[in-house]
Amino acid sequence: MIDPRTLRDDPEAVRASQRARGEDEGVVDKLLSLDTRRRSSIAAADKLRNEQKLLGKQIPKAPPEEKQQLLATAKELAAQVKAAEAEQNTASEEFDQLFRTLPNLVHPDAPVGGEDDFTVLKHVGEPTKLGFTPKDHLELLEGLGGVDMERGAKVSGSRFYFLTGVGAQLQLGLLNMAIAQALENGFTPMITPSLVRPEIMAGTGFLGSHSSEIYHLEDDDLYLVGTSEVPLAGFHADEILDLENGPNRYAGWSSCYRREAGSYGKDTRGIIRVHQFDKVEMFVYAKPADAEAEHERLLGWEEQMLAKIEVPYRVIDTATGDLGTSAHRKFDCEAWIPTQETYRELTSTSNCTTFQARRLSVRYRDENGKPQIAATLNGTLATTRWIVAIVENHQQEDGSVRVPEALRPFVGGKEVLTPR
Repeated sequence: MIDPRTLRDDPEAVRASQRARGEDEGVVDKLLSLDTRRRSSIAAADKLRNEQKLLGKQIPKAPPEEKQQLLATAKELAAQVKAAEAEQNTASEEFDQLFRTLPNLVHPDAPVGGEDDFTVLKHVGEPTKLGFTPKDHLELLEGLGGVDMERGAKVSGSRFYFLTGVGAQLQLGLLNMAIAQALENGFTPMITPSLVRPEIMAGTGFLGSHSSEIYHLEDDDLYLVGTSEVPLAGFHADEILDLENGPNRYAGWSSCYRREAGSYGKDTRGIIRVHQFDKVEMFVYAKPADAEAEHERLLGWEEQMLAKIEVPYRVIDTATGDLGTSAHRKFDCEAWIPTQETYRELTSTSNCTTFQARRLSVRYRDENGKPQIAATLNGTLATTRWIVAIVENHQQEDGSVRVPEALRPFVGGKEVLTPR
C-alpha cells in the first residue's frame, strides 16, 4: 500500500495517479473521510480510556458515601469505552479494506494511457529477415521433437504441454544460463515454493483486479504463484533487513501458474500464453532512495540475457493504465517474432517502491538506527516463452534451428537443432 501520509498530505498526487491509471479518483475522498472518522474515533476512545483510568484511581480513595455514585459512573464509562472501541475498530477496518484496494502511485515520467500507449525507449537489432516463408514456433518445435501439445491437452487440458527432447533442453539451458548470469552479478539463487498463504499473495498486490488469473486451492486456502516474485516478497515478511552494504538480490527459479482468465482465442497456439511455465525472476530489496537506479540495473541485466540469445528486441516504458497494482514504473523488453511480424514481451521489470514491503512489513534501519520501509523490485531473466523467439529467429529453411553461441554450453554444446 502507499504511505498513508501521502494520502493526507498530498491527496491531489493520489488523485492524479488514479486518473493516469484510469481508476476511480473518487476513492481518494472516500478514504480521506474514513481516515478522519478513524482518527477521530481513536482520539475519542483514548480520551474515554484515560477518564476510566483516572476514575479507577479515585474509587479506592473515595469516602463511602461517594463510592456508589463513582461505581455507577465507572459502569457507564466502561460501556462508553466499549462502544468507542467498537467504533474505532469498525472505522479502522473500513479504512484499511478500502486503502488496500488503492494501487501504487505511478511514476511521473511513465506514459499516460492504456495498453497501446507505451513509449518505445529503444530498438536493438533489426527485425529478422528470412529468405523463405518462416514456420511458427509450434511447427518448428514439433519438427524438432521438442513439444507435444496433444498429449499435454490429453493429460491436463487446453494450453498445457510437454516439452520433450530438445525442447526440454532449451528450457533447462535458458534457465541455467540465467542463473549463471545472476550468480555473476551477486544474486542469491533460490528455488521457491509454488504455493503461498493468502496474506503473502495479498501482500504483493496480486489479489486485486488480477485475482481471477490466480489458481486458488480452497480446501487448503493456498494460492499457486504466477511468479517467484510472490514467495520472494514474502521471504522477509515481518523482518528488518541489513541494507548497509547495498540491496539484497535474489534469483528465484520456479514453475508459474496462471489461469489466463479472459484470454480465450488470444495467443492460444503453442506456448506463448499457457497455464504453466518456468521462469527465473530477479527480486530485490533496496533502500527507497536506491530503487530507481536499481530498476535501471535490472533492465540492463535483462538486456544482457537478451543479447545472449541474439534476437532483435525493443524496450518499452509501459503506460500507466497497463501497470500492475504494485508497480510504480515498468519496463518491458519485447522480442521480434517473425511469423507474427510484431514484438512480443519476453521480460518485464517493475519498481514497486515501498508498496509491497509496507504490506508485508519488510524494513531496514536508516543511518539513525530507525526502522524504515524497504523498496522492492522485480525483473524477468528467462522464461519458457523465450523458446518461441529463439526458434523463430534462428530457424533455417530446412526446419533446423541454429543455437545462439552463448546458449550452446547449456544445451550440450549443440550448434544446430535438426528435425527428426
